[in-house]
Amino acid sequence: MRLNKYIAQSGISSRRGADELIKNGKVSVNGAVLKEPGYDVQEGDTVTVNGSVLDGPEKLCWYALNKPAGYVTTRKDEKGRPTVMDLLTDINANVFPVGRLDYDSCGLLLLTNDGELANKISKPSSHLEKTYLARLNGTPTERQLRMLRSGVEIDLEEKDPATGKRYTRKYKTRPATVTMVSQAARECVLEIKISEGKNRQIRKMAEAIGLRVLALQRTAIGEIKLGRTKEGGYRRLTQAEMEYLKKL
Repeated sequence: MRLNKYIAQSGISSRRGADELIKNGKVSVNGAVLKEPGYDVQEGDTVTVNGSVLDGPEKLCWYALNKPAGYVTTRKDEKGRPTVMDLLTDINANVFPVGRLDYDSCGLLLLTNDGELANKISKPSSHLEKTYLARLNGTPTERQLRMLRSGVEIDLEEKDPATGKRYTRKYKTRPATVTMVSQAARECVLEIKISEGKNRQIRKMAEAIGLRVLALQRTAIGEIKLGRTKEGGYRRLTQAEMEYLKKL
């Protein structure tokens, strides 16, 4: 097995991330630093990344978690807040979250130890559709709904790769599918489908039309549905769901 694939399937990073680790001299095989990702790892080889010996490729696995609000979508949090990893009570594999779901939001989150496939479906170019239920503090007019559907201008905070300084730029969202699910006197629920995933995008889209998200739940990622998974619970993806992801 090629060295970069061996590292990726050990749950350390994507294959591209493994290439960077190798290029930067962070990987050793049998005590010698290697900078060639195409090295063929043999049975009995000891592979070390950043000084830690890898146990070898894990059996690849994927899980669907129903994330509650109030959990950070990271492995660890510097502020000491609970993370989604705290919910995985009986998973021994070295899994990590695929993409993000913000602290205040709930719903479907994928976790895996398959760095290579996770990297592919997380790329903006994949345009993987995600479905949300958004409860708003009012009811949008037809004009406001048309704005959401055609794209609205939101603020994105980014980092300059050259200077490291953060800056804000304007961004127009891609067309979205927006359906009214229910409405009451002072609030409504919209189903919103988007094919991108900017930070806090749904919340910013609502703000762009003068409304505010009161609660946000992700119900589907592509053809993978949240279904009846209880809040805080998780399940393995079915074989059909796995085949779907591999074909993306």
